[in-house]
Amino acid sequence: MSNYHLSQVNIAKMLAPIDSPVMADFVKDLDRINAIADNSTGFVWRLKGEENDATALRVFEDNFLIINMSVWESKEALFNFTYASQHAGVMKRKKEWFHNMSDMHMCLWYTKEGHVPTPEEAKERLQYLNDHGESPYAFSFKGQFTAEDALVYSPKN
Repeated sequence: MSNYHLSQVNIAKMLAPIDSPVMADFVKDLDRINAIADNSTGFVWRLKGEENDATALRVFEDNFLIINMSVWESKEALFNFTYASQHAGVMKRKKEWFHNMSDMHMCLWYTKEGHVPTPEEAKERLQYLNDHGESPYAFSFKGQFTAEDALVYSPKN
């Protein structure tokens, strides 16, 4: 269905404050990686604050939790950015900057074209994924759900 896009959220718990030496390489790479995303085939939108990224936005009570959200034309477009661009190199270093999280920390879901998801919506989808597992409402890259599946799915309360 061409009138649907794929939204994504991922959260990470920093090992140290964002302005600490521990996080310096991560912060140094943010503009470069965000530019790769912005120029990737299928990119639609990403959450950002005044710093051109989302690191200063406080969405959670825990100041060490940071959020990344974006919208893509398809799951394939997001997958290609995540794993087939220079972003993959940053992911290989995530243990240098972030705690290992036991809960799911990344979630995908379909949204109507033109819809800009909110952090509150993203938190709710991520919580749903953690509470109920993969479904057309909230899933990971492993989920083989389509926008059509999401249209007919009724989320559990």
